[in-house]
Amino acid sequence: MKTLNPAVARVLKRLHDPLEVILTCVRWYVAYPLSLRHLEEMRAERDVSVDHSTVHRWALKLSPALEKAFRRHKCAVGQSWRVDQTYIKVKGQWKYLYRAVDKAGNTIDFLLRAHRDKAAARQYFEKSIAQNGEPETVTIDKSGANLAALESINVERETPIKIRQTKYLNNIIEQDHRAIKRRTRPMLGFKNFRCARILLGGIEVAHMIAKGQMKDNGARQTPAGQFYSLAV
Repeated sequence: MKTLNPAVARVLKRLHDPLEVILTCVRWYVAYPLSLRHLEEMRAERDVSVDHSTVHRWALKLSPALEKAFRRHKCAVGQSWRVDQTYIKVKGQWKYLYRAVDKAGNTIDFLLRAHRDKAAARQYFEKSIAQNGEPETVTIDKSGANLAALESINVERETPIKIRQTKYLNNIIEQDHRAIKRRTRPMLGFKNFRCARILLGGIEVAHMIAKGQMKDNGARQTPAGQFYSLAV
């Protein structure tokens, strides 16, 4: 039997259900536009009794460990980035999910922020650069906050990042937002910022795996197999 990912093993010590059931429910929840009630009914059809609130708790506990494991196996991304924000409702209020893809459509990174301003944009760019390396070009919309954040970063660099403000070049990231919004729609908004941040991390990981952004060393696993492999 394969050894569990230590972070996953620590979570499972506090859970009492079979690993296969837990991982399947978590993957379905973050990968498909299904509500918690849908998942409860689907498991019941397979003679597995799982309360919808239990699935939610599993997703909150496991998603951070799975995201951390995924980042160790994430494929390199291109150096031409398309950056944009989309709206996510948290406790009845709109928050801002910063996201970017490269010109091939691969997800660069993501960050949920309460505000859309220079500080939030800079946090996003700093996180993305730390995780993925420095881009040569960043394409943004007409957002003054994004421009100000990039210019402040460039002041500290010997070789500045080229900044383009061309809306039509950002169609690719706007289309990519739709996959995330399609998944979050059945959730009918998040109860708090922490839950939103954690679950969006799981959703983004499932989305990146579906796009083929996880190294599997020639194992040719399905997206489902790759997701489950993050637990070991």
